[in-house]
Amino acid sequence: MSMNQEMEQTFQMFMGMVNELGTLAKPVDLPDSERIARAKKVFMEKTTWDIAAELEGCIHCGMCAEACHFRVSSGDPKYTPARKFELMRTVYRREMSPMRWVNRLVMPDITMKDLQESVELVYDSCTLCARCSMICPMGIHIAELVEYHREALAAAGMVPDEMLALDQEQAETGHIFNADREVLKFKVEELSQQYNVPIPLDKEGQVDVMILTSGLDLHLFNDAIVGTAKICNHAKLNWSYFTDSYEGANFGFMSGDAGNHRLEVSRVYEAAVKHGAKYVVAPECGHAYPALRFYAAEALGKPLPFDVLAPSEFIAMLYKEGKLKLKKPEDRTVVTFHDPCKVGRHGGVFEGPREVLKAMGLEVRETDSNRMVNICCGGGAAVFLLQNANELRQKTFELKYEEVKKTKAEALVVSCGSCRLNFERGKMNAGEGMPVDSFAQIVGDNLVS
Repeated sequence: MSMNQEMEQTFQMFMGMVNELGTLAKPVDLPDSERIARAKKVFMEKTTWDIAAELEGCIHCGMCAEACHFRVSSGDPKYTPARKFELMRTVYRREMSPMRWVNRLVMPDITMKDLQESVELVYDSCTLCARCSMICPMGIHIAELVEYHREALAAAGMVPDEMLALDQEQAETGHIFNADREVLKFKVEELSQQYNVPIPLDKEGQVDVMILTSGLDLHLFNDAIVGTAKICNHAKLNWSYFTDSYEGANFGFMSGDAGNHRLEVSRVYEAAVKHGAKYVVAPECGHAYPALRFYAAEALGKPLPFDVLAPSEFIAMLYKEGKLKLKKPEDRTVVTFHDPCKVGRHGGVFEGPREVLKAMGLEVRETDSNRMVNICCGGGAAVFLLQNANELRQKTFELKYEEVKKTKAEALVVSCGSCRLNFERGKMNAGEGMPVDSFAQIVGDNLVS
């Protein structure tokens, strides 16, 4: 049985697990008045002078509407990004703006209905891709304002159940999808034997590189783990996975639960310091990367004594240092590469992975949108989990997949597990068949011995 056939069976089982997530969340019981008060408190705490300028700056030009994959694919104006930070703007104008005394006379306060409607706008129909932020002529960082709305809803106990279940599990255990330490140990041993690849776990002494994985990879995308191990061994790195901190995904960050975001990055921080890591490499997970790279120091209140790298960034660095000898794949000639929003638009990792693919002798054909203006796959920021988002998410997937098909590539290469899962599920729903390769896997499988 091929890896693809095995993965297809595992994929169906994993999606069954995802579909049951909502039943596992522990409900948050709060009176409506408390939910509203908590949400308003977050909005007011986040409204610094520069954020106030952004809230006042929107001129309703509609350019963000044309940048949003949810609005474009659905044709529904309610998904216009500027609408997604309306509650924060209302609270600012009523409670903090210079004209607040007048505004209170003509502008009603936010209600539970407003909060409930906002759940769809900032969770189901926003991947925080920041394409809207990039296009805004007034320089409003719309994605950041949507993140604040997620924080406000999390404080109000209104995170969608699927996200809430994983946030609660991770806060309590440090892992997600029941991928505990025993699962990690079993998977490392199994993959090491199956593919004859040494995968160090809890290596003694100090290491240079601490690798993180995710419940998604442990259950489903094992080839990304194997590919990463092959690359690290080929480059002769001093590296390891560690049972005291291995989960890279951060559901506190994705859900807006600031406390749990801080808890998860502190676990990684403490382990990396303990093991002397110079580099911490996130898994192929879009939000694992910014949660550590851009927000961990702020959450912890201290600088990180190590560098955080996305896998595609890490692999490109090794290639530029001359540590990877590559060969052309036997079953691939032409590929297209999808830029994950958080690694690409946020992190600036564009050319490195393309250079590696081209060094393998592959032709890389670009989709119509790519790099800074790349259209999101529609599944990021944990939207791939949400049952209420199924129909809308499929529409946004098809918007991007039409670009992918136009390239006539033999395979789509991605460097984000959420993107990969969303492409896999979307193409199954649409009856499409283009292979979706992990960047770590395709590089790891094509190293010169």
